[in-house]
Amino acid sequence: MQHAAPPKPALGVPCTGCGACCLLEPCPVGRLWLGSWRGRCRALEWDGAAHRYVCGMVRQPARYLRWLPARLNAWAGRRFARWIAAGAGCDADIEITD
Repeated sequence: MQHAAPPKPALGVPCTGCGACCLLEPCPVGRLWLGSWRGRCRALEWDGAAHRYVCGMVRQPARYLRWLPARLNAWAGRRFARWIAAGAGCDADIEITD
């Protein structure tokens, strides 16, 4: 986990990009499309400029799905964002301790 990552928000509060949920286990998109079932999601990306984690399957899915034509990158990213309810609020019912 990046030390510059923002703190995990409370359940239901807008996402801060802390990455805690994706560091612990992949979401349904990561499981179905990337075949990741345990541990850190392969599509979790650190955005150093924004000091937050982002979903690579939302940002640039063709990078992870090599068969996806580049022209469908934005379309697929919107679909994946909708599927994982990106921006709807934190759904990671976990507690982070130092």
